[in-house]
Amino acid sequence: MADAGMSVTPYWELTFDADGDVEGPERDRLVAQVTERGVRDLIVFSHGWNNDRSGATALYRRFFAPMPKLAPKARLGYVGVVWPSMRFSDEPIPDFPKSVAAVEAEAAPRPVLDKDSRRALLEAFPGRAPVLDQLARMLDERPDGARGLAEFGRLVRLLLDADGDPGVADTDEEGEPAVFAGDPVTVCEQFAEALAALGPEGGGAGFSLPNPWDGAKELLRQATYYRMKRRAGTVGERGLGPVLGRVADAAPGVRVHLAGHSFGGRLVAFALRGLPAGVDTVKSVTLLQGAFSHYAFADRLPHAPDRSGALEGRQRRVDGPVVCCYSHFDAALGTFYPLASRLAGDDRACAGSEIAAVLGPRWGAMGHDGVQAVPGTARLDLAAALGGPLPASGCVNVDAAAVVRRGGAPTGAHSDIVHPELARLVLAAGRIA
Repeated sequence: MADAGMSVTPYWELTFDADGDVEGPERDRLVAQVTERGVRDLIVFSHGWNNDRSGATALYRRFFAPMPKLAPKARLGYVGVVWPSMRFSDEPIPDFPKSVAAVEAEAAPRPVLDKDSRRALLEAFPGRAPVLDQLARMLDERPDGARGLAEFGRLVRLLLDADGDPGVADTDEEGEPAVFAGDPVTVCEQFAEALAALGPEGGGAGFSLPNPWDGAKELLRQATYYRMKRRAGTVGERGLGPVLGRVADAAPGVRVHLAGHSFGGRLVAFALRGLPAGVDTVKSVTLLQGAFSHYAFADRLPHAPDRSGALEGRQRRVDGPVVCCYSHFDAALGTFYPLASRLAGDDRACAGSEIAAVLGPRWGAMGHDGVQAVPGTARLDLAAALGGPLPASGCVNVDAAAVVRRGGAPTGAHSDIVHPELARLVLAAGRIA
C-alpha cells in the first residue's frame, strides 16, 4: 500500500506477521522507491495496541498531517508499520470516533466483552475459541465468588500456556509475570481497587468495597498485553531491524527516524537489536508512552547490579538522541503496568496513583517516568524540548503531560498522542529543519 488515503506523501506501509516476517512486496517497494522519490529523511512510525490496519492508518494519517508544514523544506518520506496487536474496544482513544460496538456497550453494558473485543481476542489467541467463550460467559455471570475467580484465572493461564508466541524477553521481566500464576482472587481484588480509584468510569462504586469480578476483565486484558508486548519485541528485532538494514544498503544517504506509541515504542526500540552491524542511518528514536521497562537501556539494574537491560547500550546505535515522552496522566502505564509486571511475593494491596510508589520503581514503564538508570540522561519538559535544541545524542526524557492528558478509564491518557507538539518533537529529535 502506498499513498492512497494518506495525509502525506510519499507514504509506504510495512506489514509484519507475529514472527517478524515482512510482506516482501511492501519491503521491496520501499527499498526501490525511497531514493527515487527524493527522500532525505524517512520517518518510520509503529502503532501500539490496535485491532486492524484501518485503525493504524487512521493514526498515521492524523499524526503525520502537520509535518509537511512544520518542515516545509525537508524532503520527508513516511512509513507506517502494521503488526498484529489488539486492543479492547472499551479503551478510549481521544478524538477518534467510537466504534458501533463501543456505543452499544455504553447503552447496554452486557455482554462485558463486546463483539469487536471477542473477534480481536480470537485473532490474538487462534484456536482458543472454547476457552475465550467460557471466559466471556464467566465475566457476564460472575459465578461462585472465589471458586469462580480461581477458575477464571486458570483459564487465563491456559491461554498463555497455549500461547506458542514466546517473543523477545523484556528487560527486567524475565519469564512470565507472576500476576498470571498467583492467587486470582488477590490479583482481581487489586485490579478492582485500582479501577475504583480511577473514578466511576473505572468501575468504582463510591465507598463500597470493589467486587473482585470488576478486576477480572483487567486480568484478561493484561494477558493480551503481555503477549502483545513480547510480540512487539520480536517484530522489532527480527522484522523491522533487518528491513532498515536493507534500506540502508539501497539508500545509504537516507536518514531514518523511528517513532512508536505504546508497544510500538518497544517495537522500534528493539529494532536497534536487529539492526545489522555497521548501519548508522538511524538518526533518532522517539518513544511515545512506551509500554516497556524503563530500565531497558540500563547497563546495570538498580535492584540487580549483575544484570542489565535488554537494550543495554543500544542507544549508541542511534546517531542522535533517544527521546522518551512520558505523562503521569497515563493510567495504563502508571497503574496497571506495575501491577501486572511485579513478581510474586509482593501481594501488598494498593490503588490508583499510589501503585507506582507502593511497588517501587522496579516495575515502572518508559511512558510513566522515562528512561531510568542510564547516566547522563537529560530531563526536560515539553516546552523546553521544543524551545531549544535537544541533546545531540544519548537518552532524553520529555515530560509530555502538558498535552498527553486526556482519556477515560481504564487507560487514561495512554493514547492521547495525536498532537502537533509531538509531531514537532519527532522532527526536533531528528534535527529536521
